[in-house]
Amino acid sequence: MAKNWYPVIDYLACTECGTCVDFCSHSVYNKAKAPSPVVMQPGNCIDRCHGCGNKCPAGAISYVGDDTGWTPPNDECSAKKSVDCCRGGACEEDSSKAVLVEYLYLDLNTCDRCIGADAVLEEVLGSIAPALEAAGYTMRLQKVQIATKELAEHYRFLASPTIRVNGQDICGPVAENTCGCCGEISGTDVTCRTFAYKGQAYEVPPKAMLAEGILRAVLGMVQPVCDCGEYSLPENLKNFFEGKAVKTGCCPEGTCG
Repeated sequence: MAKNWYPVIDYLACTECGTCVDFCSHSVYNKAKAPSPVVMQPGNCIDRCHGCGNKCPAGAISYVGDDTGWTPPNDECSAKKSVDCCRGGACEEDSSKAVLVEYLYLDLNTCDRCIGADAVLEEVLGSIAPALEAAGYTMRLQKVQIATKELAEHYRFLASPTIRVNGQDICGPVAENTCGCCGEISGTDVTCRTFAYKGQAYEVPPKAMLAEGILRAVLGMVQPVCDCGEYSLPENLKNFFEGKAVKTGCCPEGTCG
């Protein structure tokens, strides 16, 4: 098993065929969500395993921590297209028009605001992605369950849920209130993110807010914020992970950190 190796799904490319969910025998994916591939237990993934990625017919799977040079088998199609258009394959994707949307969350089974924000994000992207792609942008959507404190530290995670466009949080300063759903998961008092839009606070971000935030980030209308400073796991999240571990029985004495 690996702490820093697990699949990440590009949901704009994914066809929800269920192949990866059926293939994986290590409970990395949530079978209750099949055929949609929702990574539920990233820590169960086998280090350097590309099994589900090799099976994916859409090439929609990549891996955190992958430095092997592996590419999805169906990349042959895009490689051929590149050779055809460049007469030798010399051209490269315009990185200035590559857009990575990341959805970072604690839970998609119980937490109402994580589930709600996920649905709104997919609806918004379904509306604006075709226009952006027509303008030459390449859109990718990745969803990552922050299931452990190690993942939280890796992603410099501050609050759930978080939506980033090319690494930039599009939802403004972090504000939170009590989340009964995540409290139920961990058996502790947990606060999760709220979203401020036009003078109102929401537990699920409005469609207009996400659409504006994504477009402003893509079109360079917001000043990038440096995220290279010192990071420490918020006490709120530390309590969540510790409480969840105790409640699920991985450390019955409550000593795991």
